[in-house]
Order: sequence, then structure tokens, then C-alpha cells
Amino acid sequence: MPTSTAHVTTDRPERSIKQLISHLSHDATTELSGDSRGTISLPEGRCVLTPAGDHHLSMVVAAADADSLARVQDFVTRHLLEIAAPDGLSVDWTDPVAGDALQLVDPVVGDYLLTHCTPADEVLTDLAGATREAAGGAARMQIAQDEGALLGMLVKLVGARRAVEVGVFTGYSSTCIARALPADGHLLACDVSTEWTSIAREYWKRAGVADRIDLRIGPAIDTLRALPAEETFDFAFIDADKPSYPDYYEEIVPRLRSGGLVVLDNVFQGGRTFDPAFQDENQLAIRRVNEIVMQDDRVESVMLAVRDGVTLARKR
Repeated sequence: MPTSTAHVTTDRPERSIKQLISHLSHDATTELSGDSRGTISLPEGRCVLTPAGDHHLSMVVAAADADSLARVQDFVTRHLLEIAAPDGLSVDWTDPVAGDALQLVDPVVGDYLLTHCTPADEVLTDLAGATREAAGGAARMQIAQDEGALLGMLVKLVGARRAVEVGVFTGYSSTCIARALPADGHLLACDVSTEWTSIAREYWKRAGVADRIDLRIGPAIDTLRALPAEETFDFAFIDADKPSYPDYYEEIVPRLRSGGLVVLDNVFQGGRTFDPAFQDENQLAIRRVNEIVMQDDRVESVMLAVRDGVTLARKR
């Protein structure tokens, strides 16, 4: 599903959105939210309009194919210029981009982020190198340095003593989590691979956190379901097989204390989450869990544009 954006200069962005939504109410399905965000839905696709500062209006169009995209662009542009004729607005759309081709984080921004957070120490640097050497292309499953720093900071901010991780791989994230726990803290680490976790065990020892980590080899869903039903954890990190994310989430939330935090990784799926053209089990499961979290009255949540998308859900 291609997408396109436009940024329009106007002295009255909120008023323009309100007028356009009202103007099109008989020709399209329209919605105006409390934050002045307008949505125009047509059979061919959808346009979302958002105030961007005092003098700008941002528009995002998504449609099933390039021809449908062009029709939605033309429809929205014609009517926007019609209601804003005295202001002499100009609308220039970007070239269409497929969902998996979205530049989620510009390389320049990504590099700046990595060089402006607490640097990885020798243990984590060596672990990242050992993972690249052993796993080759699969090393992309390892979280980046800044996400590791974020996990450690979140553990400390929550004041966590008891944590669970679903998806260990070679142990980068579990090392960051375990280090942030107090000396008597405990991390339940769930994975199915003895090969990759053998690397993790080596670096847990080097990091001095092996005694805080209880590694369970086997399907994580079975491990979670075998746990006591009462509140058990202060912090949880989910970064494993995507089709099981909804099940992992549903098993973990009841076991979180009030104020506890669950973190879900890879909620963007390289941009495929945003594009309904992608319908494999990974994207379907991530869209499902994203909706579950958003509608879950048990938590308050925020989705962050960190790496491949990270959701934080705090239990009420």
C-alpha cells in the first residue's frame, strides 16, 4: 500500500481541517478528533490531516495502489484549495512510498542517537561482536546499543526487582536488564535455543549477573502459563516470535504488579505494520497486539519510534 505526504503552509491549520471535514461530510466518511486531527475515508483510500505547529498542516494519504493514491490526493487537494481559495495555498505531495520502504529513522539521526547515549562497555561490545561472528545475518535480532540503554533505564525507573524476558537470543537485552536490577533481583529468561543462549550464558558470567538470571529452555508460552497466577513481575520485555506476541502479552499483564511495565519490541515490523498490503502472520499478530494494548483498560501505553518500534505499557 503506497503512501504520500504533503505539508501545507497556512495561518489557520486547525480551522482548515475543521472546514474541510465539514465540507466533505456528504461526500466521504469523515472524523474530527478532539486534538484537531481529521480523517477522510474514501473507497480508494484514506487521508489524515494534522496541525503541525502554528502555520503548517500535515497530510498523509494511504491507498491500495498508485492509481487509487492519486485519486485520493486529487480529491483532497481540490477540496482543500476550494475552501481555502482566499489564502492561496499550495499542495505538493511526495512521491509514493511502499510501507516496507519507509525510512523510519534517518541514518544520520540513527548514528547521532547511538553516539549520544551511554556507550556500551567492553562486555556488551564484545557480545555484539561475538553475535555478528556467530549468527551472521541473524545478528539483526539483537537489539541496538541505545535500546539496551533504554531497557536498563526503564528497569531502574520502575524500581524493578523481578523481571521476565521472552526471547533471549545471545543475551544482550537480558544483560542490560539484569544489570539494572538490584543485587538480589531476579530475571526469568525464556527461549527455545540452547545454541544462542550458550553465548548468553558466557556473557552473563562476564557481566557478573549470571546469578540473577533463571534461563528456561522451552516454549515461552508454556513457561509463562506454568507460573503462579498472582502478581509476579515488575518488568517484562517481549522480543520473540511475533505470532505469539498477543499470547505472551495476555499471560504477562495479569502477573505484573500495579505500576509494572511491559515492553514490546519490533511493533513497526520495518514499516510493514502500517501497510495492509502485508498480510503474513508476523504483521497480522503485531497489528493485533498493537490494538489489544491500545484498548486495554488495565494499562496505559505509549508507542515509541525507537529502532523498529517499541511499545511501553504500564499496568494501572
